[in-house]
Amino acid sequence: MSSGRGVRRKQSKRVRRTAIAAGLAAATVLGFQAAANGAVFGEEGPTPNPPSVYSATGEETGPVKSEVQKLALTDKGHGEAVLSQRDTQRFGLLGVSWTDPEAKIKGKIQARSRDAETGAWTEWMDLEPYPALLDGKRAGARGSTEPVWVGASDGAEVRVTDGAASGILPAGLRLDLVDPGAPAKAATGDLNAETAAFKADVPPTPTGPESTAPRPTIVSRAEWGADESLNNEGPIYLPGGKIKAAFVHHTTDADYDCAQSAALVRAIHVYHVKTNGWRDLGYNFLVDKCGTIFEGRQGGVDQPVLGAHTYGWNSESTSVSIMGDYTSKAAPEAALISASKVIAYKLGQYGVDPGGKATLTAGATQNNFFGEKFTLGQTYSFDAVSGHRNGFNTQCPGNMLYPQLPQIRAFATGSVAGLKVDSLTGGATAVGSGYETPGPVTVNWSTSTAPNSLISKFEVLVDGQVATTSWGHIRSSALNVSGYGDHSVAVRATHTSGKVTTSAPVTVTVPGPKTYKPLTPTRLMDTRSGLGVAKAKVGPAGEVTLQVAGQGGVPATGVGAVVLNVTATGPTATSFVSVYPNGTARTSASNLNFTAGKTIPNLVVVPVVDGKVKFYNHAGSVDLLADVTGYYAKDTSGSTHVNLGPLRLMDTRYGTGVAKAKVGPDSTVDLQVAGVSGVPADKVTAVVLNVTATNPTAGSFVSVFPHGTARTSASNLNFTAGQTIPNLVVVPVVDGKVSFYNKFGTVDLLADITGYFTSENTGASHINLGPKRLMDTRSGLGVRKGAIGADSFVTLDVAGVQGVPATGVTAVVLNVTATNPTSGSFVSVYPDGTERTSASNLNFTSGLTIPNLVVVPVVNGKVNFYNRSGSVDLLADITGYFTK
Repeated sequence: MSSGRGVRRKQSKRVRRTAIAAGLAAATVLGFQAAANGAVFGEEGPTPNPPSVYSATGEETGPVKSEVQKLALTDKGHGEAVLSQRDTQRFGLLGVSWTDPEAKIKGKIQARSRDAETGAWTEWMDLEPYPALLDGKRAGARGSTEPVWVGASDGAEVRVTDGAASGILPAGLRLDLVDPGAPAKAATGDLNAETAAFKADVPPTPTGPESTAPRPTIVSRAEWGADESLNNEGPIYLPGGKIKAAFVHHTTDADYDCAQSAALVRAIHVYHVKTNGWRDLGYNFLVDKCGTIFEGRQGGVDQPVLGAHTYGWNSESTSVSIMGDYTSKAAPEAALISASKVIAYKLGQYGVDPGGKATLTAGATQNNFFGEKFTLGQTYSFDAVSGHRNGFNTQCPGNMLYPQLPQIRAFATGSVAGLKVDSLTGGATAVGSGYETPGPVTVNWSTSTAPNSLISKFEVLVDGQVATTSWGHIRSSALNVSGYGDHSVAVRATHTSGKVTTSAPVTVTVPGPKTYKPLTPTRLMDTRSGLGVAKAKVGPAGEVTLQVAGQGGVPATGVGAVVLNVTATGPTATSFVSVYPNGTARTSASNLNFTAGKTIPNLVVVPVVDGKVKFYNHAGSVDLLADVTGYYAKDTSGSTHVNLGPLRLMDTRYGTGVAKAKVGPDSTVDLQVAGVSGVPADKVTAVVLNVTATNPTAGSFVSVFPHGTARTSASNLNFTAGQTIPNLVVVPVVDGKVSFYNKFGTVDLLADITGYFTSENTGASHINLGPKRLMDTRSGLGVRKGAIGADSFVTLDVAGVQGVPATGVTAVVLNVTATNPTSGSFVSVYPDGTERTSASNLNFTSGLTIPNLVVVPVVNGKVNFYNRSGSVDLLADITGYFTK
């Protein structure tokens, strides 16, 4: 329909057998009328066409008084009668009626109307007569055709031919024109509803029987403006008080925009009462093409109201009529969905499966559309959701809507199909077939059921208990999994039919706090010699898997993470290496970033899932070395961490902590750490030092090891002549000292303490997390986008981010990478809210890409990254945190 102006259809000469079916005689009233708890209807949004006189404006409230013009036809004899083309008052719906309700017209009844705005006349429309006594034998009842919606019109013409040899037409032939009046204002909205079927249902408190399906949003009679003065007889309820089946209908040969739906319902109501002489509108419910559901016959939407819709079967059924003519076109999905919702609700009140069968007792002897014969008083089997034509000889609900009944049944009976948990993101790490998380995560799921309006809600279950609830269009939910150990996470979906489906669960493990156990540094892997893995460089996009549990002092079980010093040497191209738990998905985080020909070491704290860890190389080929320096036990038998510093304990350039002199070839210097700068004199099991080698005269390596112990082949820093390179070291403390060994040439060494481990249970325990990227100045991740300039810093939020708790965190473990530096400089990482000291974490020269592990205290939930000279891009990947 163009410009919102009623029907302007080109009618064929087909006969339309449609609409309301016959009702049985009035039954004993089985209950009182309940208030129709109508809910919001309509959606905000543009009207598809400019509003017509019958479009909802939302300017009035209360019942709408409708007018009926009654124009007598002229009997021309020989079985012909006409109403000559004439002007009329404005109307929107028409039909032809006659005095004797049992009289029949076997010929044609045709009408046409004139558009009130354009003056154009429609082509002739064939009107189908209703069967006799549709609402029982009633005083003043008339025979009639079905009503036809034509929109805003102001002219009409009718012609009737009997088609019988007698040439006799019924007496009292007239044209009834219904003006549905000005639209009523909806209680909380308007009728400009294009997608009401996809609106979330807000169930009111029912007063009738509880249903297995939720009550959908229904426009009450008050909301669509029913003139209740027409209904002074009160409702009648089903004799048995139980609905066994639902019949689907269509209404009139109408084209309309959904803003006119209330007017159309009002017009049908007035026609059924004033023209047909029925007690009320015949249908129990009406649904427009946009999916808005309207309350039909009065008596309460939650009650078993006796309607006048399917002759011979009304006493055990309810009805839903989809507004429009679906003889040659299919009903929209929105209408099918809403019809299924109200059917599921009504049948669910009485335990009827919409996909099942119903046994009904015939209230009349007759045939249906398919020629099946019914005998009064006999019982017959029907689909619980049937079409009008299944019970009566009519084309209703139309040749195109009738094949859609299985779709309505499926919508009404179906469950949410294909429901599964797709992934856990946020603070979760994939581990085998499950996940590991220290707390907050995001659960993501999917289903093959569509559209979303068929799903009432989703619930995320943790250990069988509802943790979060979401609307049916949602496919993810934030979740905080608490309590150490394994938890079951699943998603439960409720279909609009009321059926519940639960996904297969996934296991989510919340790791408990881990305590540290230092080890004498021991080499576990060297691709140059084939130690631990195959003897070969790791190629582009290549991986090697290293067994760590049960190796180098690491126990076979009970290990949460290992601390490895990893060195990349002899790379043929610029690349990066990621070290991550075997059996988990590798993230974008990296541990070592290097350029061709450079040797780069870095400390790595990597979770242990199945006793192994993986090493991935991105480009070129590279040799990898891995030295274990300790591990985190899954119990309280180890040491706890205490923040300290960063404070400089050693600088050979100035004689801080040791003699003022470079460390020569094959030489060692010993540094007192216990009882110095806040480190306790006893019960210290290990210290966390950021060690920097600078001004080396030759390619060499430095090993940091416990004083008084035999040095192993493990190294902590590997460098070339002239290179400045830092690395984090966690070194055991045996007699209060640690030793620094240099292999070749001479080199200056610096050591900054950032914390220590104590055998007393006074410090913080470690929680694995990630590795996950928190910051990248190149893309603006976590901080502003752009390199950090000279004497400048950026501040990164770490508490409450990517699984880090918002409170209770004493320090975070970050792998920090400096790349694209424009000059030689250093970067210091320190707690926000504190004064920066002279300590540094990364030292680099122009053009060098260098990583370093940082354990930085958390004071106010943030950490700062300071750059001394030039400009540099910084990346930060979190691998864990400490908490008390």
